[in-house]
Amino acid sequence: MGLLFLAGLIAYMWNPSTMAWSYRALPGKLRLLGLGCGLLGGALLIWTLRSLGKNLTDTVVTRRAHTLVTRGPYRWVRHPFYDSVALLLVAVFLIASNWFFLVTGCAVLALLWIRTRKEEEMLLARFGNQYRAYMVRTGRFLPRLL
Repeated sequence: MGLLFLAGLIAYMWNPSTMAWSYRALPGKLRLLGLGCGLLGGALLIWTLRSLGKNLTDTVVTRRAHTLVTRGPYRWVRHPFYDSVALLLVAVFLIASNWFFLVTGCAVLALLWIRTRKEEEMLLARFGNQYRAYMVRTGRFLPRLL
């Protein structure tokens, strides 16, 4: 799904008319909101990657030297990387005003949501009660209000 989204994005950036089949007009204010989502998502992504440092992996496997990161955006949510991806996907949909990006982006987010369960199982196995306590304090994707 991510590759399909990316292929559509590359096609759109190369020549927007190639994606005209899925264009739907959106009000300018919504498209401008997309710009804000993109800037916020990009900033959150950078902050997240800097906070992870050497703990960053491309799989759900934890390394022997991994530590539980609870600083930066991880202070409020357990999966800020996926929050930044969500913001960036919404930004592309709104800026391009194209339902193809909405549909494929939603599919990507659904798959990431499923992936978080596996990640959290691995983190529970690795960090045990420390991660359980962290789960109580922080929301999965949104900060806990209470």
